[in-house]
Formats: sequence, C-alpha cells, structure tokens
Amino acid sequence: MKRRILIPLFAAALIVSAAGVSRGSGVRQDFSPKLDEQQLPKAMHSAMKELPSITVGRNNADIIGSDNCALQAAVDYIAGLGGGIVEVSEGEFTMYDSLHLRTNITVRGRKGKTILRKADGVASTLALDGDFGEQQVTLENPTGFAVGYGVAIWDDRAGGFHTTVARITGRNGNTFSIDNPLMADCMVNNKAGAATVFPVVSAYNVEGARIENLVIDGNKKSNVHLNGCRGAGIFLYRAFGTVIQGCLVRNYNGDGISFQQSNDVTVVDCICEDNASLGIHPGSGSQRPLVRKCIARRNGTDGLFLCWRVRHGLFEDNVLEGNGRFGISIGHKDSDNLLRRNLVRSNHRDGVFFRNESLPMAAHRNRLEENIIENNGAGEKAAGIRIRGETNELVFKNNVIRDTRPKDSQTQTVGIRIEEKVGKIILEDNAIEAKTRIDDKRPSKPK
Repeated sequence: MKRRILIPLFAAALIVSAAGVSRGSGVRQDFSPKLDEQQLPKAMHSAMKELPSITVGRNNADIIGSDNCALQAAVDYIAGLGGGIVEVSEGEFTMYDSLHLRTNITVRGRKGKTILRKADGVASTLALDGDFGEQQVTLENPTGFAVGYGVAIWDDRAGGFHTTVARITGRNGNTFSIDNPLMADCMVNNKAGAATVFPVVSAYNVEGARIENLVIDGNKKSNVHLNGCRGAGIFLYRAFGTVIQGCLVRNYNGDGISFQQSNDVTVVDCICEDNASLGIHPGSGSQRPLVRKCIARRNGTDGLFLCWRVRHGLFEDNVLEGNGRFGISIGHKDSDNLLRRNLVRSNHRDGVFFRNESLPMAAHRNRLEENIIENNGAGEKAAGIRIRGETNELVFKNNVIRDTRPKDSQTQTVGIRIEEKVGKIILEDNAIEAKTRIDDKRPSKPK
C-alpha cells in the first residue's frame, strides 16, 4: 500500500516541478527544464565601486596610438573583462574603420578635445556582381582599399537597409573578403559599387554601451554619402540602452546620429551640425527614445527625423535650427511621443511636419507642448506646423508659433496647416502669430 501511494505522489511532484519551470506557458509534453533556466545568473556578485579601466591616447597612456586600431584594442580588452571604462585622451584619431562599441563599455573622451576623424575615403565600381549573402567583392579599382578598413557596398536599387557595411578581412588581387554577408544583390548593371565609408562610431547587437565627450568629424568633403539607415557619425543597430552624452557630430556625409531597432536609447547634451543629411534620426522601431538638450543645426535635411515606428519617446529642451528641410519630421507609425519645450526655428521649410500616411500608418497620438516654433520657411507654402495624411488624435498645447523676421521680408504666413484627411486634433492655449493662424482644409471638422 505504501508503494502504491508514494509512486503517484512522486509523479505529481515531478509534474508540479515541471509546471514551475514552464513559467505558465501552457501544457508541455516535455517536462525537462529549458536550457536557459539551467544557466547561472548574469550577475554573480553585488555592484562594484571600481570597474576595469584603461587609458588610450597618442602618448602617456596604457595603449598608445593615433587611429581606430588603438581605440578598438582598448575597447576589446575591457570587453573581455566583462565591461568597464575606456578613457581616451585629447588629440585627433584617424578612423579607417568604425570604433565598434561592446556591451557594458563606456568610452569617455575629453570634452571638445578628443576628436575621431573619418579618414579620406575612396570608391570603386564592382567588376563582378555581388550576390546576396556573398562575403567578398571584386573591384574595378582596388586602390585605397585595405585589410582592416571599413567598407560599404550597394547599387542603385539597394538603398536604406539593403546597403551592406562591413570590414575588409582579406585580399587577393582586386577581390576582398568582408566580415558581413551582402544584404542584397549588388549588380554591375545597376551601378554596383563599394567605398571605404562607415559610421565613425557604431554599436551592433549590444546592451548598455555608453559614449561621452567625443568629437566626431565626418570629413564629408573627402567621402561619398552613406545612407542613414546603415550609417551616421554615430550609428546604433539593435544597441539597447545605449547612452550618447556630450558628443559633437559634425561634417558627416550622411546623418549625424542614427539609431535603428534600438530601444531605450538616450541622447543628451549632444550637437549635430553641418552633416549632409539628417541631424538626429531615431528609426525602424526604436522604442522609448530620450533626446534631451541637444542641438541639430545646419544639417542638409531635417534636424530631428522620427523614421518608422518610433513610439513612446520623449524629445525635450532641444534646439532644431537652420536645417535644410524641416525642423522636426514625424511619420510612419510614429505614435505616442511627447515633444516639449523645443526651439524649432529658421528651418528651410515647415517647422514641424507630419508626413502623408494612410490611417493605419499615420503618426497618431503625439503631443506637442510648450514648444517655440518660429521663423520657419517662407511664403504661402510654409507653415509653422503642417499636418498631412490621415493623422489622428494629436494634441498641441501651450505652443508659441510665430515669425519675428522683418515684415518686409518673405515670411511664413500660416501658423498651423491642417490638410483634408486629417482626423481629430486638439488645439489648446497656443499663441499663434501669423497672417493665417489655422489653415484647416478639412471639409468637415471631426469633433
């Protein structure tokens, strides 16, 4: 009798134990623990007051050098210890490839004095088609391409995320191996080419990286353009929880700061100026970004560009001025963001621009509060704020929209322009100084 009772009880205990490790995910046929539940915790000790650190510089440092190799050696050494701090002394460092950040690494320069300058770039057409997934390219003119250099490959149909950015790992004549597979077919008939262009600082598939007090000089006159979905002066891809603080990004032939598919990124006290394209570019599903006390000025297109699926972000106390297109651009599925206390002024076209998207893809439920939007664009076509598409449930509260330029100059004439398909919006306590305060083109006003 005892054996008959114990066996069912033992079997029940096994079932209860297995249910406990399944974390309530439902009935499982296999009651063995999951592999990840057998591993040790990530943190096996309490927080330490002192972390591994190393210095790198042109002289009087643990690692001495004047290019990306010295910087990367320091970062990789500290990464091998589980994370810590890389202190970079003042001086200029020539970048032949990105400084690749690692998980839990802080790279800290000296404010205004630590300069990472992109090396002069070269470009060549491809001699052979580069096939999707291939990890080598053959160039018509290999001059200036070398092992260890960063490289980008694309053709006229690639663009965006189909541009490949990699590192050259070997050479045989005019054929070069690369450390990443090609993201698309790069066809000679479509003007396929390669160039030694890359982000000056990049982070791919990391957590908890941090960069502080660096000057990034993109040397744009000596480099071809690189698309902001794959590169920038500082570029992040799936780099979660990264902090960029106190950095200046200037003269990059592309975007200043771009982060893609990277959640919980913080950009604070940074300047992006005189870059060829966008100033600050959060995109492709980056959730909960925080951009605070930054300046984006004199960039070729937009100061702040929310790309696709940027949600639950906070953008506050920034200055977006003198950019070649819009001060702020918001569009594809960019919802539930708060933009407050920003100064948006003297941009070439509209100050704040909501892009033309259909109802499922529009930038819904964004709030703009306590912003100053002034002196943007000129003439009848420009507005302080322009809302396009089937955008809904926007809130504009306590904003100042005005033009302070001399009245005899060609100034903007519309405060807020609302186009035909826009849905419900809320306007509350905004101070609008314009010939036409609100240009509402909707045939019937949603309640």
